[in-house]
Amino acid sequence: MRAATPLTALLAGAAMLAPPAIAQSPKAFNEKEIVAHVYEPQQLEATDERIAALKVPDGFRVEKFADGLKNPRMIAVADDGTVYVTRREFGDVVMLRDTDGDMRADQRQVVAARPRMHGIALDGKRAYLVTVEDVYRTEIRDDGSFGELERIVDDLPVAGQHPNRTIFVGPDGMLYVTVGSTCNACAETSPELATVLKVSPDGKQRSIFASGLRNTIGLDWHPQSRDLYAMDMGIDWLGDDDQPEELNRLVEGKKYGWPYIYADGRENPQDEPPGEMTMEQWRKGSEAPLLLYTAHASPLQFTFYEGGQFPAEYRNDAFVTFRGSWNRKPPSGYEVVRVRFQDGEPAAFEPFLTGFLSETEGGRHGYMGRPAGLAVARDGSLLVGDDTNGIIYRVSYAGPAEGKRADAGPSSRPTDAGRSPLLVLAGTGAATKPAAKPPAAELKDDADAAGLAINLLDTKAGEPLEVRSEAFKDNARIPGRFSAYDENFSPALSWSKGPDGTRSYVVMVENPDAKEPKPFVHWIAYAIPADLTRLREGLLGQPRLTEPEGLLQGQNSYGSVGWQGMKPPAGDPAHHYHFQVFALGRELGLEPGAKRDEVIEAMRGHVLAAGELVGTFSNQAGVESR
Repeated sequence: MRAATPLTALLAGAAMLAPPAIAQSPKAFNEKEIVAHVYEPQQLEATDERIAALKVPDGFRVEKFADGLKNPRMIAVADDGTVYVTRREFGDVVMLRDTDGDMRADQRQVVAARPRMHGIALDGKRAYLVTVEDVYRTEIRDDGSFGELERIVDDLPVAGQHPNRTIFVGPDGMLYVTVGSTCNACAETSPELATVLKVSPDGKQRSIFASGLRNTIGLDWHPQSRDLYAMDMGIDWLGDDDQPEELNRLVEGKKYGWPYIYADGRENPQDEPPGEMTMEQWRKGSEAPLLLYTAHASPLQFTFYEGGQFPAEYRNDAFVTFRGSWNRKPPSGYEVVRVRFQDGEPAAFEPFLTGFLSETEGGRHGYMGRPAGLAVARDGSLLVGDDTNGIIYRVSYAGPAEGKRADAGPSSRPTDAGRSPLLVLAGTGAATKPAAKPPAAELKDDADAAGLAINLLDTKAGEPLEVRSEAFKDNARIPGRFSAYDENFSPALSWSKGPDGTRSYVVMVENPDAKEPKPFVHWIAYAIPADLTRLREGLLGQPRLTEPEGLLQGQNSYGSVGWQGMKPPAGDPAHHYHFQVFALGRELGLEPGAKRDEVIEAMRGHVLAAGELVGTFSNQAGVESR
């Protein structure tokens, strides 16, 4: 845990702000003292004792629904009760099912994967998913798995500080996509940043629904009024108690203040509106929040309760997860809060599930969970995901007479309330067994193949590995979605088990038909555990992965790490892409991000078996998406 660090900023307008080209009036002197902190509580293990100490109102109880998920984020529940959860860290969607009725998920399956996948929405038998720049739709099969992903939007604004897009299906059948700001507080370069977008279900039309929203993650429609409500994250570095988190009623065409006006009309002292607009003009053009909550608590998923299990007084109230602060002393958030509605209007925040945050020795704080995902299960219980300890909790009610409640414990209390206007494991699928290949040393050593890694290493020992992909067959065209012209994500790859003594595997994808460099390296993956013989599609482009645990990726010829899709020049004959897999009698011991020559040198003399799958790709008449 980093020590608390006070930050004091004196902002002088004359020194910090560039004067406009045409000044209508002199700028007033601006000086504000701001004291803020970096204060990160220590992560604690979610032991049975700590889980038992979580606090909920009388009559409620907290149990594990699923664990071992590592990074569960957004949660959605299908009509048949199947639970789906996205995992941002791995870029996938996991299906969870309770098949034996013990209120715990006993089946799980990865049903979709794309790098940085985060948001999910369900509409009957259709699912919608969103990454940083793309929106996908797919059919939900009878077994709960997803069909092929169809990309319907491919040009959402590039991300910055807030890349976690979410997606929802509105009562009008339209899609609502949240697009956070790229910065803490700034004038954005795209009007679609810091907004909620309204998108047609086929992705062909979209417009800005609401703007001036720094980072809205969760939203939902009131079950009766159908008004849209959402929590927005406030600006950092305005102080421990500023900017408070905001509950907004989102109305089409309205603006909500960011980055210049916040809370009850207060002004951000660090920035000024563009075009010589005054703060007062910006204030008049912005909608005020309905309720304010403790600053820096980080609201994530938001949902109204329409289930039948909780007492009747909970119906049509909302719940929101607060993931917790890293920049406030004392910390805020780390809890689930109820938003009480009265006569159809939000009236107050009330603690519901607390106890994730505790005080450790020396007066410091620790946490055993950061609530993120939130959904109402089919039986009316509440599912709450912790994206740090990898648990989804089930909060159920079977308690005393309706209305009798105990205090849920200490909470980050609302501020300025008076200002309110009121699964089975994923399989590899059936793959056609390719014809056995001769050892790499027997391959034709011509000008096109001479530089391939499989020909530079001694692979005579052992039977060749059988390398397969669910996406294409040997010597067949690789689908365009894997190319740099299109979605640019890695295809699924599997191979036969290496011989006895195999300690690790290496995957290297090379194109010997490229002009420069030759061969062009598209992918290097190493430190693959000996008991793993499959990589799913859409692995993240980062040096080290945590799923598969410990897998390292090297530098491709483009200069990035991870997969770089095919991009042959238009008009070229089909290029050949060699997906090479090596079984090694050692672990390489290389650092993440290694280059091709380093990997080949470390492998030399340790290859027990190897095999390859060759795919082709050309762009003679424009790339096909599928």
